[in-house]
Amino acid sequence: MIETREDYLEAVKAIAAGQGPIAVDAERASGFRYSQRAYLIQMFRRDAGTFLFDPPAVGRFDELNDVIAGEEWVLHAASQDLTCLREVGLDPTRIFDTELAARLLGIPRVGLGVVVEELLGIHLAKEHSAADWSTRPLPQSWLSYAALDVELLVDLRDSIDQLLSEAGKSGIAQQEFDAVLAKELRVVRQDPWRRLSGIHSIRGIRNLAAARELWLARDALAQELDVSPGRLVPDASLVAAAKALPPTKRELGALREFTGRASRSEIDRWWAAIETGRTTDDLPVVRSNGDTLPPPRSWSDKNPEADVRLKAARQAILERAEELTMPVENLLTPDTLRRIAWTPPEELDVQTISARLEELGARPWQREATAELIAEAFVEARQSPVPSPESAS
Repeated sequence: MIETREDYLEAVKAIAAGQGPIAVDAERASGFRYSQRAYLIQMFRRDAGTFLFDPPAVGRFDELNDVIAGEEWVLHAASQDLTCLREVGLDPTRIFDTELAARLLGIPRVGLGVVVEELLGIHLAKEHSAADWSTRPLPQSWLSYAALDVELLVDLRDSIDQLLSEAGKSGIAQQEFDAVLAKELRVVRQDPWRRLSGIHSIRGIRNLAAARELWLARDALAQELDVSPGRLVPDASLVAAAKALPPTKRELGALREFTGRASRSEIDRWWAAIETGRTTDDLPVVRSNGDTLPPPRSWSDKNPEADVRLKAARQAILERAEELTMPVENLLTPDTLRRIAWTPPEELDVQTISARLEELGARPWQREATAELIAEAFVEARQSPVPSPESAS
């Protein structure tokens, strides 16, 4: 493992002298740490070898990025790793995503081990995939596992690239790879506390305020300790406390459902959060503001015309995805289809539908494959009688 600047700079020279694409992977400590930083970065390049970097020890990787940024980087599920790579100065300009390409080829299971075994005939053990990679020193068996994740990636890339070419999907894949690079991966959510699992079961505005304050208090402590929030106090415990809204600190401590390793040691923190929720004038709205659409199951009541449009277009898109041998969500995301069905352009033709799809982020190949189908489905839906809510139920 490369843990010093001197060894790192020697590795930069070796990788720069290699040939062809660079295979890259990163290991985080999701579920253990608050941050999503990389705790191990693996690279492989032909004629250079395999390199395992310790990012906390090395620091920034700007020198390495300077010599390889313009080369093709091979990653498996690139969107999972690009953020933590960029945090240390590693920012590719060209990628080949073997996981995304496997989806476009219609391969049923796209985990790295499965795809490697199917296309290369080599079995990869994945027993350390959920390990705490912030552990130091890292066991040798973990390092061997991590090295194998990149040593076969370039061979896998070549095999998949040939299949893409044979299927006539090379251009499609390139558009998808470019979209992954262009996407802003770190999304700042409005009211992130609303991601609290089970929050929809909470009734009462004060209870909801307590849930918010408990989530914020836990998040601050988790960030301070760099520990995954759920390892301090589980979501279910915060929800139980918010529902119960105990009148005293003692009753909070006695709440059987309020568990977790920090539930009692930080009882003053949780009690202060509940008190804030009980007394604050800054009350949350019951539903988060934003552009969230209602669930499709309620469309027949809320917007029957949109419901008819969605069902007609969804069937057409599904059939097209089957023709192209790829998952329907890769042909067009369900959210994109729902949004255009909810608020379609006034003129229903291929040009206006294509323009709306572009606004929603659909790539050129997706618009070419779906715009005409959606336009036809929407026109047909407009001419069909809208079922009454009674008949729909």
